[in-house]
Order: sequence, then structure tokens, then C-alpha cells
Amino acid sequence: MLKVLGIVGSPRKGNTYFLVEQALEAAKNEGVNIESIFLGEKDINPCIACENCKSTGECSIQDDMGEILSKINSAQGIIIGSPVYFGTVSAQTKMLMDRSRPLRTDFKLKNKVCGAIAVGASRNGGQETTCSAIHDFFLIHDAIVIGDGQPTAHYGGTGMGKERKDCLDDDFGIETSKNLGKRVALLLRNLY
Repeated sequence: MLKVLGIVGSPRKGNTYFLVEQALEAAKNEGVNIESIFLGEKDINPCIACENCKSTGECSIQDDMGEILSKINSAQGIIIGSPVYFGTVSAQTKMLMDRSRPLRTDFKLKNKVCGAIAVGASRNGGQETTCSAIHDFFLIHDAIVIGDGQPTAHYGGTGMGKERKDCLDDDFGIETSKNLGKRVALLLRNLY
């Protein structure tokens, strides 16, 4: 069975968490399995550039990344959501990206269908640059990068939320996130 993995790169369960869950539910409605990872509850340390992954394919740091990398490897679709921090991804999201090097040694993300969700404090609050950073990460892994498609056709899910529950009333953020989740699932079904 096809699986879409949602990764929430926020330190708290708020707007980004909500929109990633919206995307996953839309994917589930298209007949795929879903799973989510909330990085705010995970023990993830920064990459130390030891190069162990380059020679062995394994990370030398013993924390929750081993489990996370295994789940990324087993999914056919991946959605990463991040709040906007100074125009780009959060520290939690960046550590995930940096520590994903073991997956790149033999391009385990190749042809996985991937998308991005970003939440900024204002409508033009860095969502596109944050989505772009996530897209760049996927492209470097040789994944298939998609946006939210028609009728909105943007970089992905783009929410606006300053306070913890603001996205509950953000119809545009909800719509773009749901469209992204649905599109990831439909493309997976077409590919597989």
C-alpha cells in the first residue's frame, strides 16, 4: 500500500501541525496510507560532518534520526511542513535536512513524490522562500517536487498564522494544504 509521510518541522503543535494534518487527510481520502512525524517531540542533533554516512551509509549520531530516516525511506510520498523563521525553515526542519545525508548516499528519495507546506505570520511572510528551501532539499535528493496544483497552483500549502490556532480560520492555507495532499496521493497512484 502506498504511504504518504507528513513531517512537521515546528517546535510546537500549532499552525504547521494543523496544515500538515489537513494535507495528510486529503491524501488519505485518495486511498493512500498516511503517517506523521512531529519533530518538536524528537531528539535530533545537528550534523557533525564526520563523514561516517559517506563511507558506511549510516549516521554515527545515536538519536531519533535513525527511526525518522527509516520512515522516510519506506514512504513513497513526503510532505514537509515548516513555520517560517527569518524567511526560511525552522531549526528542526534544517536539522532533518542536514541529517538526511545517509539517504543521499544511494539516492533513496529518488522518484518519491514530495511537497512543502509553510506557515508565516502574514500572508506574504516568507512562505514561498520556505517552500523553495524545502523544494531545493527534495531536488538535491532527486525526488519529484510538486506544488498544490489547480485551482490555486502555488508552491504548496501556504498558511498564515501568528498565534497558535490562527490557521483554523485560514481558508486559503487549508485549501492549498489539502490540494497538496490530494495531488501527492493522485500522482503516487498514477506512478504506481
